[in-house]
Amino acid sequence: MVGGHVPPDLPDHLVITFAARHEPAFASNQLHPRASALAARSSVSQDVGVTLASSPLVRIQLCGALAVERDGQRLDARLPGRQGRLLFAYLVVNRHRHIPRYELAEALWREPDPATVDARLNPLLSKLRRVFGPDAVDGRSTLRLCLRNVWVDLEAAAEAIHKAESSVAQQSWPRAWGPALTALFVAERDFLPGEDAPWIDEVRHQLTELRLRALECYAAAGLGIGETELAAAVRAGRQLTRLAPLRESGYRYLMQALAAEGNLAEALGVYGQLSERLRDQLGVSPSPDTRQLYERLLAAT
Repeated sequence: MVGGHVPPDLPDHLVITFAARHEPAFASNQLHPRASALAARSSVSQDVGVTLASSPLVRIQLCGALAVERDGQRLDARLPGRQGRLLFAYLVVNRHRHIPRYELAEALWREPDPATVDARLNPLLSKLRRVFGPDAVDGRSTLRLCLRNVWVDLEAAAEAIHKAESSVAQQSWPRAWGPALTALFVAERDFLPGEDAPWIDEVRHQLTELRLRALECYAAAGLGIGETELAAAVRAGRQLTRLAPLRESGYRYLMQALAAEGNLAEALGVYGQLSERLRDQLGVSPSPDTRQLYERLLAAT
């Protein structure tokens, strides 16, 4: 999971750290001893993460184990049970708008009885206000989470992928590398694991697409940087072909990375795998862009 801190000498940069796959990165006993700082890498990591005006007072992790930290203190254990955690998560995901009470009830309970919505919601809202302060949830008929100086992993990932894609478009490979990883670390973790609801499935679908976009940016950055990052580009290409077997971009990145490593025959073999899959499943041939890449690699043999 992604965690972060702002270095004193770089007040507008977030240095990203990550912990083991199933552990919250915000835990005070995990963030430093068990995490690996990406900023310790070579100069390609100089722009890791999301630009911030100041260090966030509240950090919220929704992907993986739910974790909430304020000023170094963990608050997630104080959330009011499973329904309280789901309510908090829904408010965080939709924190930039006012939410009707009945919409909140539908997010928590299947086909809630309108006559009992207030009686069921009010105790949970009261407990949330006790944890985060009386002004943390604003409104009556419609509600909105009002926390100041908040860092949310989903929002950090969305901002990071936009930054990564913009840097790739400008062929600024070192600047794309860190944000691509930031988005990838978040998207690889399950959103609210163990829970099931239509709105949760929607967020998971968005994370799946974000993960593919992050892998594409990471592969592009690795190819652009070259040298030791070529192996990372190969890994990203293989993940793309596994996660989205009909998405041709993954095959192109993999072919280019293998060829750059000197494995030209293997790169040509990847094209053969794609052609066979498209023919068998869709009855079509690879796109002109993919065919042109294949012909260029074939001419190099």
